[in-house]
Amino acid sequence: MTVIVRAFRAPGDAEAVARVRRAALPFMLVTPEALAFEGEHAHPRSRYRPLVAEDDGEAIGTAQVGLAHDSPEPGVGYANVFVHPERRGRGAGTAVVRAAEEYLAGVGATEVYTWVLDEPGHRAFAERHGYRAGRTAHFLRLDLATGTLPPLRTPPDGVRIVPASDFAGGPRPLFELDAAATADEPGDVKTELTDYAHWLDETWGHPMFSPELTSVAVVDGRPVAFSAARTDGATRYGTAMTGTARKYRGRGLAKLVKNDSLHRARDAGCTEAFTGNDAGNAPMLAVNEWFGYQICATEVRHVRTLG
Repeated sequence: MTVIVRAFRAPGDAEAVARVRRAALPFMLVTPEALAFEGEHAHPRSRYRPLVAEDDGEAIGTAQVGLAHDSPEPGVGYANVFVHPERRGRGAGTAVVRAAEEYLAGVGATEVYTWVLDEPGHRAFAERHGYRAGRTAHFLRLDLATGTLPPLRTPPDGVRIVPASDFAGGPRPLFELDAAATADEPGDVKTELTDYAHWLDETWGHPMFSPELTSVAVVDGRPVAFSAARTDGATRYGTAMTGTARKYRGRGLAKLVKNDSLHRARDAGCTEAFTGNDAGNAPMLAVNEWFGYQICATEVRHVRTLG
């Protein structure tokens, strides 16, 4: 049969697409509910259009496709492609890439970024399609079921550690801290979080985000460091972001909040913890090594100029 590529349809496609993504990239948390939510709550300027590749009615590939609307650089698009490992070699990857590039060119993208596993076959695929390799990033895993977490430590004088749920009545200070930390993240494309209403909807309201497992360091009533947690609703936990306000860096607060969040996750029944780090982010890599995280895969970001 011929592989066809079409737009993702929620909620009908959610279970099958989640299954493909789990098989292709098991180090990243995904649920059917999250996929449906992300399609419905994407920022209008992102022109987000997830794709599905079908072979004889079976979903065998998918892609996240859209514009980096929160980047100060215009014309930046992305197309992250996933093909089920047992269904490769049928042309799904090539078909999805072509459909994604055609769509992105039509909505004004001049270049496309994609993440590719640092494996010979994956890198060769990207290069055949005209993509150039850039920076690398790591997926890391921590065994919460049998591993040993560092003991919880008493915060420094004047610092309290609280769950993010304490800010449920007004999380704007967390948005401002997230925006400041995100602006300092290493990467090929800078990100500027400026839309609080959208952050409240898409980030705070995300079905995998856990305010109860997210830990925040507070000084004089203001959040100064945080470790944002997501879960799959079962046993898998992921760190979405760990950040510290510039003024408070170098005081060990990132370790403090992340350790508190990991202890909360283990107590809640999570057995695996995942996170990701840019390979050039030495401070966070050191923090995660201190916890006992181990690199389980590496990705390389690739870019192609359109037109």
